[in-house]
Amino acid sequence: MVKNTSASGVLVAGATGLIGRSLLAQLLAQVPPPQVHALVRRPPAPADARVQWQAVDFAQLPALPPARQAYCCLGTTIRQAGSQAAFRAVDFDAVLGFAQAARDAGTRHFAVVSALGASPRAASFYNRVKGEMEQAVAALGFDSVLIARPSLLAGDRSALGQPPRTAERLALWLSTPFAGLIPAGVRPIKADVVARAMIQGMRQPPAGVRIIESGELQELGAE
Repeated sequence: MVKNTSASGVLVAGATGLIGRSLLAQLLAQVPPPQVHALVRRPPAPADARVQWQAVDFAQLPALPPARQAYCCLGTTIRQAGSQAAFRAVDFDAVLGFAQAARDAGTRHFAVVSALGASPRAASFYNRVKGEMEQAVAALGFDSVLIARPSLLAGDRSALGQPPRTAERLALWLSTPFAGLIPAGVRPIKADVVARAMIQGMRQPPAGVRIIESGELQELGAE
């Protein structure tokens, strides 16, 4: 178990997703564990009794409880969302709404999952929305913002009751036999590694915005 130097409250959005589920488990494994308030569209069944679960509409968030840190693991794909507009509603609007609500609740340190190649000037709509989200969150006035930019995620979505993503199935296939041949910056990355890197990065968060690219996530999140 990892020693936790602060037992102050933590907000988590997207705690039932691939990265969020791992992040939640790692937070709860700390000694002592922080008080975790998880915002979800619907609580899991069974729900961990150590977590304060709150079912919310991310388009209309209520006032949130005070917390020193917040983690945002919300995200989808255009294919899964069904349209570019629906994708943006999750990966920009919902993320920014959570960040604003967390800031209003007194949160000082915010961590968010973005994507490799995120840029407001990206040719890809997906990466452009991610880049615009990063800019909007960074402008909210947190003491520190940690932006994680993972490459293709490796993880088992079937355990979450989610359909597999074609790119992530490729990541799973590549991550085992060929990982050593792929540069760390673009190598498929496991969800638990991303989660561990985010937690490590938030232990002593520097002032301002810190962008952690996928290669650094691999190093920071190594066991």
